[in-house]
Amino acid sequence: MAPANSGTGPEAPLLPDIVDGKRASIPGAVFNVATSIIGAGIMSIPATLKVLGVFPAFAMIVLIAFVVDISVEFMLRFTYSGQSTTYAGLMRESFGRAGSVAVQICVMITNLGCLIMYLIIIGDVLSGKGAEHLGVLQEWFGIHWWNLRPVALLLIVVVVMLPLVMFRRVESLWLSSAVSVFLAVVFVGICSVMAITAIVKGETVSPKLVPQFDNGTSFFDLFTAVPVIVTAFTFHFNVHAIGVEMGKPADMLYAVKIALVLCAAIYFTIGLFGYLLFGESTMDDILVNFDQSSGSAINSLLNDLVRLSYAFHLMLVFPLLNFSLRTNIDEFLFSTKKPVLAADNKRFLVLTFALLALAYVAAITIPSIWYFFQFVGSTSAVCLAFIFPGAIALRDIHGISTSRDKIIAAIMITLAVITSTIAISTNLYKLIRNT
Repeated sequence: MAPANSGTGPEAPLLPDIVDGKRASIPGAVFNVATSIIGAGIMSIPATLKVLGVFPAFAMIVLIAFVVDISVEFMLRFTYSGQSTTYAGLMRESFGRAGSVAVQICVMITNLGCLIMYLIIIGDVLSGKGAEHLGVLQEWFGIHWWNLRPVALLLIVVVVMLPLVMFRRVESLWLSSAVSVFLAVVFVGICSVMAITAIVKGETVSPKLVPQFDNGTSFFDLFTAVPVIVTAFTFHFNVHAIGVEMGKPADMLYAVKIALVLCAAIYFTIGLFGYLLFGESTMDDILVNFDQSSGSAINSLLNDLVRLSYAFHLMLVFPLLNFSLRTNIDEFLFSTKKPVLAADNKRFLVLTFALLALAYVAAITIPSIWYFFQFVGSTSAVCLAFIFPGAIALRDIHGISTSRDKIIAAIMITLAVITSTIAISTNLYKLIRNT
């Protein structure tokens, strides 16, 4: 990265000097990037295949992964040419205070919303959603006070989340990120085996290869699938946090490319086999299809393994999103504070405990935020992934953008605005119609 500044604020380094001169490794960065990418979006990918069809969905996953790679390359190139070491600082260099505030607000909306949603999903898996949809703990041990949602989530927050969010370097999370990626692979593997078994038994139907406009599906509904995939690939809020600790721009770019290929393969695999397994009954949240009480005939053990592997995966994704959220809130509220957050125990602990408490309270009081998740993919997530990086390349304060870069950036922004506008309008229409 660019040489670390000695001050604080949006341009200040996320961390003090690298301890003992150690740099983050490429494998560690790959796992951290992959874990930042693979979050709650993975379970909505099968539903996008139901809407788009197999071939368009595959093309969309590849296209978005390709454009994300370009947007990250824009971010890193301008970061290394300037003096910023955070996303907010990068936008501040190009657009002043308004730019840094825009990034911070988008990160807060995206990450806090995802953290709350992660806890809601974990709560659904462990404690269910009422008598008709029991959680794994209730299926195993019956309904007791200790496996109700508030108690079960509190235990997870204290025992699992709290120790992980206390790390002050992203590199320290590489092992938990590796386990998280492994659990995602386990989740995909189990679904694949179940789908192949169903194919052999002749229990599946031919999937849609292209969109079919029937059963109330319109052309504009296709655009609602795009934000889901965009959100599934959005990790730009952690690019600087991970890149600062690597030191070499080429290493970070290499790690990003490997992680994107890995995640695209995982997404399409779970999308294809999940869609083959449940066909047109595939839900927006595929975990619902694995709920025994929803009428699924799949073996109960495999059901539980699928749900638990995904729940543990989300537990390990949580600290990475919390890391960038905490940093951006600190930049927003305490831009002139010294020393930096990682070196200030009081600020670090207050923000850490406050964010955990807020996410926990929201998760036990909000029954569902799926509409919020869709709107995040159309607003703050698309800004972080495409609009802001494209705007930085077009602004070109360092004079390093080529004509090709500016054309790509303009196309990136235009397509992002058009698809997001249509998706938001379609979702609003559906929301109003259903109320």
